[in-house]
Amino acid sequence: MIKCKEDLFQKIPQALAYIIFLAGILLLQQCTTLAQSGKLKNGDLLFVTAKETGLSGAINNVTQKQKEASFDHIGIVEKENNHWYVLHAAPKGGSQKQDLNFFLKDQADDGQKVIIYRLKPEYQNAVPAALKKAESMIGKPYNFNYILDENSFYCSDYIERAFREDHIFKLEPMTFIDPKTGKTNEFWAEFYKKKNLKVPESEPGCNPNGLAASDKLERVGEL
Repeated sequence: MIKCKEDLFQKIPQALAYIIFLAGILLLQQCTTLAQSGKLKNGDLLFVTAKETGLSGAINNVTQKQKEASFDHIGIVEKENNHWYVLHAAPKGGSQKQDLNFFLKDQADDGQKVIIYRLKPEYQNAVPAALKKAESMIGKPYNFNYILDENSFYCSDYIERAFREDHIFKLEPMTFIDPKTGKTNEFWAEFYKKKNLKVPESEPGCNPNGLAASDKLERVGEL
């Protein structure tokens, strides 16, 4: 009995240390969120910088419009009950509502940065309807073909639809031409060949770089 009590007292400090450790982690996350959210406004758009290779590089290769803008993903932020979320369509999880901290961690793990863009003041009244529409699309699968349909969405498609009622963004003819060669980018040619689909050149669509180039947005800075 005495030994049992001694073991118990030895375990209590260990358990207490573990609890303090967890509390410290939670406090750090909360402080991080507060620091980040100080830059944010409800309805801000988060653009994720593109990688140079793979799907990310292929998207950027045929869509980049500005020297300073090179993006392959986009989401919209929503503040709910004093907590920040990112609504976006991603290959993993489809159309979803993700905790801001987890969203940022996913990008950091891939070595990508997040840049805040905001609707200019004269377009801010479009935000409530856009968030409501974005919420209604949660749960839809990801569109891996990047050809518009009503049952699945890719990232910029999800955002364009969210703001469609107020005509904030517009669909444009898609291109998969490599500007360096003037021919269909090899990645996309192989990509659609494997799917037994024709490259949807000139079909309506959108992309993160195109949305970032909108004159209805202003760049706020890095998150």
